[in-house]
Amino acid sequence: MIISGRYLLLPNGLLEDGAVLIADGIIEEVGKRDEIVRRNPSEEKRDFPKSIIMPGLICSHSHAYGAFARGMPLKTEPPKTFGEILERIWWRLDKKLKEEDIKYSGLVTAIDAIKHGTTSTLDHHASPYSIRGSLDVLSSAFKEVGLRSNLAYEVSDRDGLDKAEEGIKENVDFIKRHKDDDMITGSFGLHASLTLSDETLQKVVEASRELNVGFHIHVAEGIEDVSDSIRKSGKRVVERLWSHGILGERTIAVHAVHVSPLEVKILRETGTWVVHCPESNMNNAVGVSPVPFMMEMGVKVALGTDGMTMDMFRESKFMYLLHKLSTSDPRTMPPGRITDTVIKANSELMSIYTKRRVGIIQKGACADIIAVRYRPHTPMSWDNFPAHFVFGMESSQVEMVMTNGKIVFERGSILTVNEEKIAEKAERLAMDLWERIS
Repeated sequence: MIISGRYLLLPNGLLEDGAVLIADGIIEEVGKRDEIVRRNPSEEKRDFPKSIIMPGLICSHSHAYGAFARGMPLKTEPPKTFGEILERIWWRLDKKLKEEDIKYSGLVTAIDAIKHGTTSTLDHHASPYSIRGSLDVLSSAFKEVGLRSNLAYEVSDRDGLDKAEEGIKENVDFIKRHKDDDMITGSFGLHASLTLSDETLQKVVEASRELNVGFHIHVAEGIEDVSDSIRKSGKRVVERLWSHGILGERTIAVHAVHVSPLEVKILRETGTWVVHCPESNMNNAVGVSPVPFMMEMGVKVALGTDGMTMDMFRESKFMYLLHKLSTSDPRTMPPGRITDTVIKANSELMSIYTKRRVGIIQKGACADIIAVRYRPHTPMSWDNFPAHFVFGMESSQVEMVMTNGKIVFERGSILTVNEEKIAEKAERLAMDLWERIS
């Protein structure tokens, strides 16, 4: 199949009248449309003459299990701290999840992602009373819709040591089962230092030793995490995790809001990835991660949503605006840093877990591609593309999504599943779940 458009977004340039040749889920050729068509006259052709053909976007941290929290009525006083948000909302919800809830939360999340031009996600799952097999249930839902994913179960002591052991086994088994599957891969999930004992941290390090994966963990999201870590160990969160061998080039430290300059240095020197989730941080009122400083120090920063949305266009705009407001400096976080994060860095992070590159249009990469119907009314070039991305491009302009060489969304319709029937069933399940939450 040949996909072509007015522009083609390449790693180092914007090509007019460009095209991509795709075979067996892989990008085989990239270049001018006329040349690729001439060399491959018998290939099926799909032209999007008013669109930019670009890599599918990637969400570097999500929580599909929280899909049914949208609009959920609170049966307690509204939480006023981050700790209360966890206790009164998320830890009540995750305890009540059943297998069917997990499946449909995965389906609706994957549909939401695809419709907004997100073709991959790194998801962090929790269902403490439905642990065994939960990652397979979630991954099958993602795969049915057409969403590439890396999945992890968040090990935690908060529901007892038996549940922590069960979570460790779920991670290990899932990672082993999917070590040769590019569409579905696994990493080792941990909740946060806040809910992990020294003993459990050592157990997960031992369990992960032969798996060649990193950890996916919330780090210093709320100040409570820092206070707890100092009380347990005399160390701040990043220092504590480092002392246990959790950090490294494959590890994802999500949030990193309350980190010291020394901790930033540790993150840089260990090659640990920080995933920034600006919209969630604002929603939970936990503070502003020092992302500009971390970037200046050489820390690898990617962008996620923490389950707030699967719309990476929207999340990118929050990242762009938040740090200007926080620093009172309009020079902070220029558009080029946004595209370097949401396109380049997210691609590099996800590609750690796949045999082929993802989130990039180049020969040999996975064919995860979107067409964005964006007609600029000012000149657009490689130099000013980041500004067009931040100020002009939106997920509502996505008119085609391809994952693994298969078109899964086109002109407003999901092509892989019956979206209406899934939404109807999900609504019934959400109502039942809300009734069960005490």
